[in-house]
Amino acid sequence: MKLNADLGESFGHWQATSDQDIMAYIDQANVACGYHAGDPKVLQRTVALVKRHNVSLGAHPSYPDLQGFGRRSMRIPADELIPMIHAQMAIVEGMAKCQNVALEYVKPHGALYNDMMQHAQVFEDVVSAMAEYHQRYPLMIQALANNDFHRQIASHHNIDLIFEAFADRRYTATGYLESRQNPDAVLSSIEALAQARLLIERGEVITDQGKRISIVADSLCVHGDSPDALKMVSQIREILQQQGV
Repeated sequence: MKLNADLGESFGHWQATSDQDIMAYIDQANVACGYHAGDPKVLQRTVALVKRHNVSLGAHPSYPDLQGFGRRSMRIPADELIPMIHAQMAIVEGMAKCQNVALEYVKPHGALYNDMMQHAQVFEDVVSAMAEYHQRYPLMIQALANNDFHRQIASHHNIDLIFEAFADRRYTATGYLESRQNPDAVLSSIEALAQARLLIERGEVITDQGKRISIVADSLCVHGDSPDALKMVSQIREILQQQGV
């Protein structure tokens, strides 16, 4: 199992300070494309960190929602959403190419990610965007107990999927993430470490109702803006090393 984090989410005068430290512990960096966070200077700096630490670069596109950090759902028709995704992919891809770094995958952010997972049409639109881009990249999505629908749509468009689980977010009984409107949606560092260990060692999570569900994931996510994100990624890296990963 790999370890990924959402990074490059500074913007203008608002600067995150932990990206450089977090990058040393992860395998995959989901880098903001400017629609929910990030700016050209931040993107340039984040790509340089990706190159320095030999981390896989992922584009992290979102709805156009700087004020809401991309966490507000929007009803955007396919003929608008697809070019929005293309533009964000192209920004990261082009900026990375300037430093001889290759884009390797795409992971939507925030509300776009949640809508993609819960609404068939949005998922179809996102996969269509991936398929209509000039180059095929894998799409990172949430690992559920049953991803057959997502596999079928992606296979139809010849798009590979990367399945991820979340260390720092609480799961519902249906296997989705608890809404951030719930004050318990983001786990404490102690809870996140316990959940990460359970996912790595047993492929399971304990839901908000105390039920265990099985989740088979390729990668484990820690949000860069979560409290104690640096502490979490360093401790999760230790668990992965103990497991020989």
